[in-house]
Amino acid sequence: MRWVRENSLALAFLVMFLLSLGGQAVAGLLEYNDVQRAEGAQPVSFAQYVTSSPFAVDVSENWQSEYLQFLLYIMLTVWLVQKGSPESKEMDRVGTESDEEQGIGAHAGPRSPRWARAGGARLWVYSNSLGLVMGAIFVLSWLAQSVTGQAAYNSDRLGDLRDPLSWWSYVTAPEFWDRTLQNWQSELLAVLSMVVLSIYLRQRGSPESKPVGAAHAETGVEG
Repeated sequence: MRWVRENSLALAFLVMFLLSLGGQAVAGLLEYNDVQRAEGAQPVSFAQYVTSSPFAVDVSENWQSEYLQFLLYIMLTVWLVQKGSPESKEMDRVGTESDEEQGIGAHAGPRSPRWARAGGARLWVYSNSLGLVMGAIFVLSWLAQSVTGQAAYNSDRLGDLRDPLSWWSYVTAPEFWDRTLQNWQSELLAVLSMVVLSIYLRQRGSPESKPVGAAHAETGVEG
């Protein structure tokens, strides 16, 4: 039970993720089969649907926008600040900070990760590992969205007796960017709302909020 308590936040989000993914699969299957019946086609099974391009493109489309949000937030908050927001660093800590402030290299402690005590390429990779992994997941999910989206789009075109599009033609087509930018703008708006609203609003006990009694102008302070 101690392990569960110590990992309760990750476990809670994992359970909610799996439930929402399963719910999306069931709802998507029902909608997809309604369309199939309306068009005089045969309904598909659950296994056929969750391995199909329509399901894959919807999932990967959401994933890539989420990881783009995190990638931008991680990288931009190194250099950009917002006065009064707990989502920002303190105003005088802009940049990558010194080795001493970061506790790396000669300034690493006995419990610091091994690569934080290293130098050269290993230290650079570890110092940027969060951004690198988030960026890699974003690129891979974007590619997955483009490939599965092309397959789903071409399936619809063939049903209308139109020629299929190449991958390059699809990723430069309005249909692809209409879907993509719809997700991007919603994620960017969510981050903007969190950064600005957290200046003036509070949630007692949350590390994403300043202490209830903190002044609006206090920056980088978490509750």
